[in-house]
Amino acid sequence: MPHMRKATLLSFVVTLFVALHLPAQTAAQASLEQQVDQIAAQHHGQVSVFAKDLKTGQTIAVKADEPVQTASVIKLAILYEGMEQIRAGKAHWNDPVTLTKENQTSGSGVLGFFDTPATLTLKDVLSMMVMVSDNTATNVAIDKIGLDAVNAEMGRLGLKNTWLYKKIGKPPPGPMPADQKKFGLGKTTARDMATLIERIVTCHLNDDNAPPTEADRAICGVTLHMLRSQFYRDGVPRYLEPVDSSEEGSAIASKTGALDAVRNDVDAIATKNGLLILSIFTWDNKDQSWTDDNEAYLTTAKIAKVIVNTWAPDGLDVKAFELPPAK
Repeated sequence: MPHMRKATLLSFVVTLFVALHLPAQTAAQASLEQQVDQIAAQHHGQVSVFAKDLKTGQTIAVKADEPVQTASVIKLAILYEGMEQIRAGKAHWNDPVTLTKENQTSGSGVLGFFDTPATLTLKDVLSMMVMVSDNTATNVAIDKIGLDAVNAEMGRLGLKNTWLYKKIGKPPPGPMPADQKKFGLGKTTARDMATLIERIVTCHLNDDNAPPTEADRAICGVTLHMLRSQFYRDGVPRYLEPVDSSEEGSAIASKTGALDAVRNDVDAIATKNGLLILSIFTWDNKDQSWTDDNEAYLTTAKIAKVIVNTWAPDGLDVKAFELPPAK
């Protein structure tokens, strides 16, 4: 017993010594990583996280490179390729697209209830796809933008674990990779989706680090408005932005995804300390309820809160979404 007490005392002394000699920032980061790990470990299911402070470069990673089901966050990939096609002049916001009965499907959104055929614009369907995660709008957008084009763009960006396999609620269009049955609509990783939303909100549409052009800024302004108008706010925004942001615009740009045992949330958060990127995925969730207090939403919200409170203790500020001057 005395030996055990000595070992415990020695461990305490070593821990105290390390804590006292760590730089304050390093100690805070270590504490944050421990808090995130603890919250993830308490969740009744699997959790992956990738978070990045764009000002300092600090990151948090938990299973960040493990391929997971995307659910509706794969719509970010469709949105990004749409932006690139508009940038290249291959598509335009006001291009007419046709809502057909064949593309109507169940799940989130309202276009599945519309009379068909109906003519909309590309901007209409992308807005519905992002803001209310409209599944039918997504299928219409895929017809316009192209499933293969989306996957080719993800490969060009180096997001090798991000794939869109098919339309929503529809069978695959042809032979599929062996893992399609496991992932369903699409697959990705927390790190891949963090990279993608960072590109969108910082308007990094070129292949270098040059500032965006005026044309780029116009495109990014439209898509940023879509992401800041996100209807589903039960996860990351829950404890961060408890105000009505419908008139002024939210300080959180996000895309969510949900299946019975899946809840995903990919966000860019504008703070007084700059932009933060959060990409949080949960799967194999024991709680498969469709209530606002689903455990995965609460887990996601807790992780977001500790990260944002540590990296940006002064709170949110929509001004952080301002883009750099055009080149």
